[in-house]
Amino acid sequence: MSTPSNYPKRIVVKIGTNLLTGRRAFDGHILEGLVQEIVSLKQVQGLDVLIVTSGAVGCGMDALGLKKRPVALPEKQAVAAVGQARLMHYYETLFRVYGRGMTTAQILLTQADLDSRQNYLNIRNTLSTLFTMKEVVPVINENDSTATEELRFGDNDTLAAKIAAKANADLLIILTDVDGLYDKNPREDETASLIREVTHITEEIEALAGGAGSIASTGGMRTKLQAAKIAVAAGVDCIITSGYRKQVLHQVLAGEAPHTHFKPAKVALSHRKRWIAFGRSVCGTLQVDAGATTALVEKGKSLLPVGIMSVEGRFGAGAAVRIVDPEGAMIACGLANYDSDTIARLQGKKTEEIASILGHNDYDEIVHRNNMVLMH
Repeated sequence: MSTPSNYPKRIVVKIGTNLLTGRRAFDGHILEGLVQEIVSLKQVQGLDVLIVTSGAVGCGMDALGLKKRPVALPEKQAVAAVGQARLMHYYETLFRVYGRGMTTAQILLTQADLDSRQNYLNIRNTLSTLFTMKEVVPVINENDSTATEELRFGDNDTLAAKIAAKANADLLIILTDVDGLYDKNPREDETASLIREVTHITEEIEALAGGAGSIASTGGMRTKLQAAKIAVAAGVDCIITSGYRKQVLHQVLAGEAPHTHFKPAKVALSHRKRWIAFGRSVCGTLQVDAGATTALVEKGKSLLPVGIMSVEGRFGAGAAVRIVDPEGAMIACGLANYDSDTIARLQGKKTEEIASILGHNDYDEIVHRNNMVLMH
């Protein structure tokens, strides 16, 4: 069977926690069907497929006979450590059975693995090599036993988007428990309509996802929108759809399954810019005035000390920082030339004053435009 020319060649599939849990802490029924689909996409249609999975804590609960999800962080991490082995055993067994000998490659990541530019490149090279092994399916998960933020926020959506950007994927499919993004909460309002296509993720679109504690954010729609932002900026199509639908991957690729499609940017970020924007842990915030906002957003200028209103966080030179406008809206992310204490001394000052204040002038810019990615 030949692959249609409009098919993506490389796909990242994110499988959410809700699809892997049932009456017990873990239920592999849906996973079984997804594995069968992925086998078909690889063996019949020749596509590269990478999985980003949740479910380690649920598997650990199942293995340990726990009825309630642990609350204390050390217990969550311990349960995740137990569950990770069982989760991978399920994947390995299913692919060997349905893939007639196919195998999996496990990769556990934390944000720290992406902070280093060299590690970032090493991960990319590893993935590229795994894709040449046609009988191997990479399975990636946040390292739940050490990554405290993952356990607190459950943000494998962002991980999936960063991996899609890093792996030069054509399409990111985020599978969850709803058909996509709605204009209202479909569980409260029967008139809610599915938004089929999003060409630009505006503040109005983000507002539809609700807050972290709202009913509207059930299924983590807010984190999924953040993931979509990352994917489209990197030139990757992103689709959010329900993993409960049978043959959902084939239906999505055929344009049949209900879903929300986030269209990619016309000009994708370079890999270095992707690393700056999405690969680094953000360590602080620089709030800039209206003049600096215009210079950055409309004129493509570097950030100078005179435009900085305030500095939040403690960080060293070279750290990734977010840049926000006077209202607090994020407009850019970049690498700071100076540490936070030095920037606080320089804020609001003219460039020619740097040498007299510091006794030297290593950089005229706080964040150079070559080390900055606009997010506005």
